[in-house]
Amino acid sequence: MITLTLLHPSKSTPVQSWMFDSEPVVRLGRGHQNEVVLYSAVVSRRHAELRNTPNNWQIVSFGANGTFVDGKPIKTMSITDGMIVRLGESGPRIRISLSAVDPQNLGKVVKRQSSSSDSLSESLDTKGKQTLYTMRSSEKNNH
Repeated sequence: MITLTLLHPSKSTPVQSWMFDSEPVVRLGRGHQNEVVLYSAVVSRRHAELRNTPNNWQIVSFGANGTFVDGKPIKTMSITDGMIVRLGESGPRIRISLSAVDPQNLGKVVKRQSSSSDSLSESLDTKGKQTLYTMRSSEKNNH
């Protein structure tokens, strides 16, 4: 399982979370074709992918404004449990968890993807400025 948690911009508290059980790839970006869609001026339509390889998870950056870990730009990197990535230098911060997550460390869970999931979710962040969507891959073919 991999869990992505959007962190509040100033408080670093969880705002929203997405949980995936068995996907080989999880895509992040502004475009509706992504599993995690984040509307932000610094997030590209296809910003990054998380790839489940035989040995570990990898993050691959495609974003024009870059993807950052510890303030440094990355192109490809192995994911470690609890790491925080930032989409763009000033964009949203996402904590990536590879192990079980304490429910107190999750924001509103808007997607728990598994083979039986049928969810399409919409939410606003705490300031109402950023709309976040998630969509199941079979539903994306209808849009």
